[in-house]
Amino acid sequence: MGRPKFSRKKYETPSHPWQADRIKAENELVTKYGLKNKREIWKAQTSLKKYRGQARSLLAKIGTEDKQAKKESDQLIMHLTRYNMLPLNSTLDDVLALETETVLSRRLQTITYLKGLANTPNQSRQLIVHGHIKIDGRKVTIPGYMVTKDEENEIGYVGGSPLNDLMHPARPRADFKSPIPGRKEVKPGETPKEAVKPTPDVKEKPADKKPESKPETPSKLETKVEDKPVEEKPKTPAKETKEEPVKKPEETKAEPKVEEKTKEPAKEEDKGGK
Repeated sequence: MGRPKFSRKKYETPSHPWQADRIKAENELVTKYGLKNKREIWKAQTSLKKYRGQARSLLAKIGTEDKQAKKESDQLIMHLTRYNMLPLNSTLDDVLALETETVLSRRLQTITYLKGLANTPNQSRQLIVHGHIKIDGRKVTIPGYMVTKDEENEIGYVGGSPLNDLMHPARPRADFKSPIPGRKEVKPGETPKEAVKPTPDVKEKPADKKPESKPETPSKLETKVEDKPVEEKPKTPAKETKEEPVKKPEETKAEPKVEEKTKEPAKEEDKGGK
């Protein structure tokens, strides 16, 4: 059972502390809905997890003739319809399609901002904590209070709050529009449809006339250049290089050598003849 003085946690923390995609998504939700910390997101996820788990268990019993399962499924759908999370005539499949933002949009802080009682989600939280907001005549100081469908139209300023003065500087302007889209109520017998933004009438613009091309006036620098033509320097002809014929080596004629020995006996014969 546990001790009533020390209550247990009403939420479950993520399985892994460091996940980039999850941390990025949680930071966006904190900024969008003006939450104090991520614990408020985990509370919404835990309650949504309970709704979806109950719907899955009831879907498994639909085939059987179990009157208790049918009764519990009707009670679950009526509970979510009372908080305006689901339209009338919904099914268990619609419960499985719910998201975390569906639960966060039913908090008192968010609805106070959507009704135009505060300029920002953070200001709506401050007004609730300081005791300026009431629901059906009773003051509520819990920003995470889940507002039902009937209580939604009973939200306003407390009687003794100075914000009842229309000229109070903390009140939003009359043309104020919140960037967070609100959930539209679905009447019985109608199926929920996605809001379609009306396309504004776009008038065809006449074709733009091209400006007449004016004769281009030469600039001062161009006119100066045109007035003084550039004198072309005569090109110096390249020196022709005459190819000198390659001198062939002179053929050396071999002179006949007369042996002296052959000449001497001839002389001696001449002397003997004489």
